[in-house]
Amino acid sequence: NGGKFQGFQIWVNLPAKDKMIRPRYQDVPPEDIPWFESEDKKTRIKVIAGEVGDVTANIDTHTPIYFLDLRTTGSFSLRIPKEMNAMVYNYHPSPIYIGSEKTKVAESQLAIIAAESESVAFEAAEDAEDGSGKKESRVLVLAGSPIGEPVSRYGPFVMNTSEEIAQAINDISTGAFGKIPGSIERMRKTEEANKRRNAAGKD
Repeated sequence: NGGKFQGFQIWVNLPAKDKMIRPRYQDVPPEDIPWFESEDKKTRIKVIAGEVGDVTANIDTHTPIYFLDLRTTGSFSLRIPKEMNAMVYNYHPSPIYIGSEKTKVAESQLAIIAAESESVAFEAAEDAEDGSGKKESRVLVLAGSPIGEPVSRYGPFVMNTSEEIAQAINDISTGAFGKIPGSIERMRKTEEANKRRNAAGKD
């Protein structure tokens, strides 16, 4: 229906032994992304990667990760394996309390979760204007097991050494990355669509 929407591009690092594996693409339409719902019906979690309760994501990952879209009008205790590093990003206007100390995380803020236990508390922080309860809070929960390897990065490339970065730049410059069939035609259509939107005064 047009209009603006929110999107997130999440880059997940791979261990050195997996960095040169054959690329693949997993297309998971919205209706195939499972949801977890708490017993009190006040918390729903879209399980994009990882698992919550008896709900497991429909994608495969090379390393254990959690990518969750948590939405709550109440409170919920989320299990995250203690060996994982975790962070929470609030992408919604309503703030949320996190952890036993109820740290308040506002819109566009990111919180790092200390690995003190396997359970992290989330609680909606703002009262609804009609007094019916709490406004819905929405956050992304991202977690993964530490790889423990050096990181070298430049532009879209994430490798382990500067020499590997230089090789990646050379590979893409010389066409070693290959080509996606039909990519030029899709790019042309996208550029034409953007021109039409600009001519119509749309963002």
